[in-house]
Amino acid sequence: MRRLSSAGLSVLLFLGLGFAQGGSPPSGSIRGDVFTKGTNGEPGVLPGVRIVLHGPITKEAESDARGAFAIDSLPPGKYEIEANAPGLSGGLAVEVTPGTSSTVPLEMNVTMVSNTVDVTATEAFLADESAQHDAISQSVVEKAPNQDEKIDSLLPLVPGVVRGPDGRINMKGAQATQAGWLVNSTNVTDPATGGQAISLPIDVVSSVQVISNPYDPEYGRFTGAVSSVETRTSNFDKFHFSIQNLAPRARDRNGSIVGIGAFTPRTTITGPLIKDRLAFTQSLEYRFVRTPVESLPPLQRDTTLESFDSFSQFDLKISDRQTATLSVAVFPQKFDYLGLNTFNPQPSTTNLHQRGDQVSAQHSYVAGSGALLSSRFAYEEFDADTFPNSQAPYQMLVETTEGGFFNRQNRDARRVEWQELYHLSPKHFLGDHELKVGFDFSHSSYDGRQQFLPVSIVGTAGSTLEQINFGTPTTFSIHQNEFAWFVGDQWTLGPRLTLDFGLRFDNDSVTDSTHAAPRASLTLALTSDRRTLLKAGAGLFYDRVPLNAPTFPSFPDRTILTFGPSGNVTSSVPYSNAITGGLKNPRSETWNVEVDRQVLENLLLRVAYQQRNTIDDLVLNPETSAGDGLLSLASRGRDFYREFQVTGRYQIHRQTLNASYVRSKATGDLNDFNQFFGNDPQAVIQPNARGPAAFDAPNRFLAWGELNGPWKLMLMPVLDIHTGFPYSVVNEKRDFIGPRNDERFPRFDSFDLQVLRSFGLPFHGKEHTVKLGFGVFNLFNHANPRDVQNDLDSGRFGQFFNSAVRTFRGKLVFGF
Repeated sequence: MRRLSSAGLSVLLFLGLGFAQGGSPPSGSIRGDVFTKGTNGEPGVLPGVRIVLHGPITKEAESDARGAFAIDSLPPGKYEIEANAPGLSGGLAVEVTPGTSSTVPLEMNVTMVSNTVDVTATEAFLADESAQHDAISQSVVEKAPNQDEKIDSLLPLVPGVVRGPDGRINMKGAQATQAGWLVNSTNVTDPATGGQAISLPIDVVSSVQVISNPYDPEYGRFTGAVSSVETRTSNFDKFHFSIQNLAPRARDRNGSIVGIGAFTPRTTITGPLIKDRLAFTQSLEYRFVRTPVESLPPLQRDTTLESFDSFSQFDLKISDRQTATLSVAVFPQKFDYLGLNTFNPQPSTTNLHQRGDQVSAQHSYVAGSGALLSSRFAYEEFDADTFPNSQAPYQMLVETTEGGFFNRQNRDARRVEWQELYHLSPKHFLGDHELKVGFDFSHSSYDGRQQFLPVSIVGTAGSTLEQINFGTPTTFSIHQNEFAWFVGDQWTLGPRLTLDFGLRFDNDSVTDSTHAAPRASLTLALTSDRRTLLKAGAGLFYDRVPLNAPTFPSFPDRTILTFGPSGNVTSSVPYSNAITGGLKNPRSETWNVEVDRQVLENLLLRVAYQQRNTIDDLVLNPETSAGDGLLSLASRGRDFYREFQVTGRYQIHRQTLNASYVRSKATGDLNDFNQFFGNDPQAVIQPNARGPAAFDAPNRFLAWGELNGPWKLMLMPVLDIHTGFPYSVVNEKRDFIGPRNDERFPRFDSFDLQVLRSFGLPFHGKEHTVKLGFGVFNLFNHANPRDVQNDLDSGRFGQFFNSAVRTFRGKLVFGF
């Protein structure tokens, strides 16, 4: 990753045009290098630039890690060259004449000014960034096997990122609610739950980064890693249109076709509204997807997702120094049978219906001195309703669950956010300084309603062992103001040493507190050729408090009745909801050290270690005294994560192979608040304990690549092998037996493959692009179960169920 100041940025694309003549019609090729020239005049390569050639035929290419690219087999004629990278674009008209060659410069202009331009291929190894950035480029977004065709599904391509047993993404040992989720630098978490709450069509995504240790003080309100998504800049020169997934997939049940399994059409258009001044992008996606639980009856095994995602973006060039962007995202969805598994049939699950929208505006101004002022404003709505699929009483049996789900909730959340960021012009004092200051203000509100219905725990003999009764439904409302201000300095002491210092202050009206979060890091070139870099850093981070937490005392109370063998009530304990000790903002202490080495011209290696200690997490714990109970929510939780990583990347002839091994440990308090009062809450709350996190996978080997196959095929294989996730053993009363999360699922082993080939399609005198291919998931049909019978009193105790079977997906994309 090469970090470039946007002030005075000049990017030149040099194209060498060469042609050959012979017995066949003359054809030619374009080969070139893309490099940058910053304000200091130093050159640097620019990988990941998308080159599109329009003319007698249309072809695409992308500059590799060394900034080189090639487009072959070109007939003579007039062509328009279009080059695009995040925040940059350029164009040039050339004429191909047989028997001649020339070199032409193409200047790429800044189309969307930001504080930095992060230029990445697949991973940024030899970057001048002390924080570990792992980036998924636009090329990978388009070519990777992606069964869900959502950007979240690609995050596990990053070492240390796994999809946990609940289906949510866990980055670098942090729960989904502890991570930072950004789209175009805007916070997109649900104010009520703290989890990610936006859905975008994948076609508009330019790149996504996972930042393990974001020491930049601009980042805040999380204790884990950060996922940062950037959308594509609209095309200012020509209209481009794509459409795909027009054919529905059948639902196959035991060899018979029973209705539609999925239908996910998607279309995107981008182009100029005012030439070289105003451009727009519009992407629409409809999704109807049935996902089976293989261990349930054929026609009663599907979860059903129906959603509609719309993303609109307008990019405006006000002047050479000013740009503005307006985006609007709308993403309603219905998820029926949430929580469906081997032991929870459809009637006993909940339905989750959500409505969300976001309006975001950004403005950037570059002064003549090189200073940069960026302003961002965003308004977001996240509403959710859950309701059961049956009105029958909810019963938890040893082998299954019966009746309708016990919880109904309504959540209406809003957030308004305003951020200002000012980069001063470069200063010179004992080296070079890049200073920045900024502030961030957000106001959130949450209006909700909670209702709980009785729950019965039934033993092996068929008699009720316990019953949980709840109070009447409740409603509540709360507001939150969060204010942060920060200052940072990137101090370059020489060609081999760069220091980063940052200080951030966070104020939260819910906890009525202000916290200082200092950070510091360094990048040191251990060799004069900069082929070996040492990176290290440490810092403090404070998380937000989801608004579900302060409203917890307003939730309905509960009473637990215990029954004897004859059916008589032996005890009755009422539990009231209370926050004990006051709420605190969770705090993490993080440090890392890393060595990156360019061993060979095409081989890069990384050896890294990081560690994070988190305190003041929200933990739920039932307590009893003198026959009365208290369901206590307290900021007493502790989490610990450490990771040792070895990663390599090998590139040759525009082919890339990535491989990594991660040894990690993720432990902490297990009674996380969200598992009992989130979208799919658990009814039984046992005493808190410490143990491995539910997504802990101590050993993981990951390998994937972009390979050129025969017949111009593009192959992208992904091999993922990791330790099975942990689980706990219970008895018929749902009491834990032995240490928590002391057992494990079998090893996870999956090999996925995406195969693509581009074709030219003549249309109205021009040749357009058609991409045809297929994906196969779990190619070797390895048994990767997702459910286990963990009840010690069951006759099937210890058996695993619901393995993901081998799945094929076709792909057909039309581009105009």
